Amino acid sequence: MLEIIATTVEDAVYIEEGGGDRIELVSALSEGGVTPSYGLIRQVLLAVNIPVNVMIRPHTNSFVYSATDLQCMLDDIEQCKILGANGVVLGMLDSDGNIALGQLEKALERCRGLEVTFHRALDKSKDPLTSVRALAGTGVRRVLSSGGPGLAEDNLEVLKEMQKILAEAGKTLLVGRGITLENCGPILQATAAPELHVGNAARRDHSPVAPVELGRVEKIAAAYQRAVSR
Repeated sequence: MLEIIATTVEDAVYIEEGGGDRIELVSALSEGGVTPSYGLIRQVLLAVNIPVNVMIRPHTNSFVYSATDLQCMLDDIEQCKILGANGVVLGMLDSDGNIALGQLEKALERCRGLEVTFHRALDKSKDPLTSVRALAGTGVRRVLSSGGPGLAEDNLEVLKEMQKILAEAGKTLLVGRGITLENCGPILQATAAPELHVGNAARRDHSPVAPVELGRVEKIAAAYQRAVSR
């Protein structure tokens, strides 16, 4: 699966037309992404036929959430279910930098019927490999990671180990951060990961505030298909 970030309806349409397999829908991409509005989620779901996974993140202060933050997340998850999203993308840490398993379990209970991706909060955790092992035992479907701080291409050995841990648990590794037309093939080959997550590379000038361009999506999708067919 090739997942590409959308922030508008137009982004989503170009991602589908260009050969993307799945959309991660967010707002405020330049801030790392937060939960999009009800209206945007609804209109994107009406506009495309490929799966749409919605970011559930109430703010960008940190990935450590209060009880009221968590309630906001639970309410947003419920709206995604009502609207018919394919899944949600979320992540939470405790104050020690570990996965906040108690909060995660509450979120997963609300997510029944939705596909759940644990996002790059993992890469901010105290020990990403320990965190992946913890997530492997939960109801999370996939884990989005760059293998820790930095770009994915700089953490290939860690990503390879993550892929092994998750595959043994029947989970999926989604590799993201710094994925480009040029490095997507080598990253897939080095890590054996089945899925890639693309953000700025699909946008004009690789800018998080610029729109997705159809031609860029087409080129990335073609490169991805060449890589997985080898």
